This record gives sequence, structure tokens and C-alpha cells, in this order.
Amino acid sequence: MKKLCHYISEYMGALVLAAALLALVFPGVLMHIRPTVINYLLGVVMFGMGLTLNLHDFKIVFNRPKDVVVGCMAQFTVMPLLAWVLAQLFRLDEALALGVVLVGCCPGGTASNVITYLAKGDLALSVGMTGVSTLLAPLLTPLLTWALAGKSVDVDVASMFLSILWVVIMPIVVGLVVKGLWPKFTERVTDYLPAFSSIAIALIVAIIISANAGKLLAGGLVIVLVVVLHNVCGLLLGYLTGRLLGLSEAKKRAISIEVGMQNSGLASSLATLHFAAYPLATIPGAIFSVWHNISGAIVAYMYRNR
Repeated sequence: MKKLCHYISEYMGALVLAAALLALVFPGVLMHIRPTVINYLLGVVMFGMGLTLNLHDFKIVFNRPKDVVVGCMAQFTVMPLLAWVLAQLFRLDEALALGVVLVGCCPGGTASNVITYLAKGDLALSVGMTGVSTLLAPLLTPLLTWALAGKSVDVDVASMFLSILWVVIMPIVVGLVVKGLWPKFTERVTDYLPAFSSIAIALIVAIIISANAGKLLAGGLVIVLVVVLHNVCGLLLGYLTGRLLGLSEAKKRAISIEVGMQNSGLASSLATLHFAAYPLATIPGAIFSVWHNISGAIVAYMYRNR
């Protein structure tokens, strides 16, 4: 069982890609699943993240605050502004532009720590950035979305704030509490968590693509290009930020991966909950979930072999 879970987590990119393609070819299989299921699946992923964290992981915030501040500032400036610029350059329609901006305004992705580890980056910095950006997300994600997309779309900042608290922060807190109360149980299940998270993310992607398969096939090439550019430029600009500040190679790699890999599942969840009038707003998050796992594996290989 452990070997199977190891393979599932190791080949997460392939699993998510396969789920996306199957959902595109056979959309009727998952089309009737309620969109609210996405929130529960994302909660499972964040609960698993909480089980793997401990208070020691956040010591870097106090020991090396400059590194974490630099990384989080890059996270919440580079990706949101890049999303807005790409939406304008490609003249995306209102719903797709909103989806791209939502992805850009979300915190770092849950897979970024694994990719940083594989890339021989600064893992402590990666974990610290993921934790801090996730804690900042209830405030910054709604405000940035409102600032960049609020003129054309009605953004309920307070409602989004509460959604992120319930879907992201609460499961992490529960995971931390469970780990504190039942450490032996947590230790036994830790080996299986990455696989369950991988399956949950694959299901989120499949549900979203199934619900929008027809529209995605009709005009999906442009949005795929935008998502790829968003991710690749984020990886490059994150690395350049570290280089301009004279950081070590390991820190540059960590910031590059943290900035480029977004919690795109959260973006899709927020689009489902708060922008039902714009169903295509869920698509960029789904595509990003597929692509950034592929690009993350490629970047980890490139960094590791430099």
C-alpha cells in the first residue's frame, strides 16, 4: 500500500493530466456532481497539509523574517499583476480574466514544498512561505481580487474572506490539533497523505473540466497559453527576485517555485462559490492545477541537475 501511495504522489502531474483528459473526453461521468464537493476535497488537501506541519516549521518566520517577507511580497505582487497584464494582453472575456486573476491572487500551492525539496532548494523557506502566504490569504486574496477585477465583476470581499477561513485555514488548524493530540496516529498516516491529496486534486480538476468541457474545447487554446505563460513567468520572476537581492541559490530556487506554483484549487473553489454567474472563471484554476505540476517536475529536474 505504501509503495502504491508513493507512486501516486510521485507521478501526481501525470495523474492530474490523465484526470483532465478523461474528463474532457467523457464529461458526462462527473458532470452531475455538485460544485460544492470541490470545497470538501480542497478541505481534505488542507487538512493533510495541517497534519504534516508543526510549530517548528514556522520558526523560520522569526529566525529569518527577511527571507519570508521577500518571498511573500513577491508571491502577492508578481502573480496578481502578471495575471492582470496577461488578461489585458490577450483580451480575455470577463469570466476567464476573473479566473486568471483569482489564480494570481491565491497563496502558494501545496505541492511547492515537494518540488522545492526535489529541486534542492531551501525547504525551510518554502514551508515558511507556504504557511505565511496561506495565513495571509483570507485578507489579501479577496482584496487583491477586488482591486484587479472589481471594476468589471462584483467581488464580495467579506464573503471570500470567510470562505478561505473555512475551506483553507480551519482544516489546517484541525490537522495541527489532531497531530498534537494523536501524534502516533498521525505518524502512521503521514506516508499516505500525499497520495490522498494527489487524488483529491485530480478529482477537483476532473469535476471542473467535466462541467465546462464543451466551452473549453471551443476556445481553450488561448486560456491554456495564458495559464502556461502565467506559471512560467512566475517561476522566472521569482528566481530573478532572489537574484536581484543577492540571495543564495537554494533560496532563489525556493522563491521561484513558491511564486510560480499557486493554490489553484482554491481559485477554482472561490470561483465556484462566489462567481456562479461566471462559470468559465473556474477553468484557469483547473488548467493551472494540471500544468503547474508538470512544469514543477520539469523545473525540479533542471535545478537538481545544474
